[in-house]
Amino acid sequence: MYVILDIESTGGKYNEEGITEIAIYKHDGNKIVDEFVSLVNPERKIQSFVIGLTGINNQMLHDQPKFYEIAKRIIEITEGCIIVAHNAKFDYRMLRLEFDRLGYKFERQTLCTIKLAEKLLPNLKSYSLGKLVKKLEIPIQNRHRASGDALATVKLFELLLSKENSEDLIKLQITQNPKFIKDKKATDLLEKLPQSIGVYFFYNEDDEIIYIGKSKNIKKRIQQHFANSSHKSKKIRDEINRISFETTGNELIALLIENQNIKKQKPKYNRALKKDIFSYGLYTSKNKEGYQVLNLKKIDETKDKSYITSFTTLKQGRKFLAACVEKYDLCLKLTDLHKTQGPCFNYGIKKCKGACISEESAELYNLRVNEIIDHYQMPQENLIVYDRGRQKNEEAIILTEKGKMKGYAYVNSDKRNLKSDIEQNLVKINDDRDARHIFQSYIRKNEKKLKIEFLEFSV
Repeated sequence: MYVILDIESTGGKYNEEGITEIAIYKHDGNKIVDEFVSLVNPERKIQSFVIGLTGINNQMLHDQPKFYEIAKRIIEITEGCIIVAHNAKFDYRMLRLEFDRLGYKFERQTLCTIKLAEKLLPNLKSYSLGKLVKKLEIPIQNRHRASGDALATVKLFELLLSKENSEDLIKLQITQNPKFIKDKKATDLLEKLPQSIGVYFFYNEDDEIIYIGKSKNIKKRIQQHFANSSHKSKKIRDEINRISFETTGNELIALLIENQNIKKQKPKYNRALKKDIFSYGLYTSKNKEGYQVLNLKKIDETKDKSYITSFTTLKQGRKFLAACVEKYDLCLKLTDLHKTQGPCFNYGIKKCKGACISEESAELYNLRVNEIIDHYQMPQENLIVYDRGRQKNEEAIILTEKGKMKGYAYVNSDKRNLKSDIEQNLVKINDDRDARHIFQSYIRKNEKKLKIEFLEFSV
């Protein structure tokens, strides 16, 4: 027995999405024998591009059932069935995600019609649902809505079932997710992991750290490691002997601990962060006319640490500068994006105010450049940043000193003995360009949520 389904979601960050619509058609191999179709209130914002694609918006879903209200029906209609979907990995992940939020372990076998079509209908240019139904002349209505796409998948699946050797191929393509559930070693390792934000460490039999990661949900992220079928994930799984973790209460401290420990321990499966990854810096200098010039160059901290912010690649830096030109009405010539002796390109199309030919005064132009510097440069004052702690009545604090990372500590929320709490509990953080970039990015992204003060005493 099969259940052919399609899910529409809110979009957004991986594993933070919600279901907005679901359509399920129970199929006995010959015909549909049961069905369930419903809009769902996801209790989270729908991304604008998804609204444009599906036509489903939050206002439409305000009075629709929440997932917990339809969960029982989904369990019943899928019980003992193989879930069939076009890109089954996505639809099955969304179901597991919603059930995980309810504390229920939802497990079914899955079958992906993309993979099945690739085997039974070889050499097609595309296996997207839209291209397949057009090629196979399968009628489809309400494209990008759950019912429309699910019914098209039903017709596609019936066509694939009629192909020679389909039965044997279907048996090979059926997957039992997650595979690690059957692995006693994995089950034992996962048992005591918290569903909290923090950093985790994988050790081999020689008690060497082979991988370090951070996650907003340690247990769920490590489950993904065990379920992942990539070559790297398999190698890591084979070597893991034990797992340790450190909960942090907030993402900033988790990112800083991850960065520092990877550079210190140099685990063999953490290639990216073993060295500084933010290699290019944004610098400023004044030209002979007194205009602030912004330019990108390779960071060499032995010579100059005064960069405004940093980037992984030169391309990333140039993209950032182009956005600044647009947002702050800057001159292309004074950002090294257009090398010319005369006026810049934007001046010709009336998008530059003329700083390139001294038509706009240096004083006015520099005010806008200074806005960028103030917004993106590492604060040079001694700062204390307050964030979430690991438990009630606790706050996390992160300290900087004259533009350098100092450390973090956990203190009582009443802050009555703040200075002594910091002195006793401060964990030092190595100051490097990656740590500073992590700090700057986090502060900019969360500035409305965070409390930031000047530190009135030295530590």
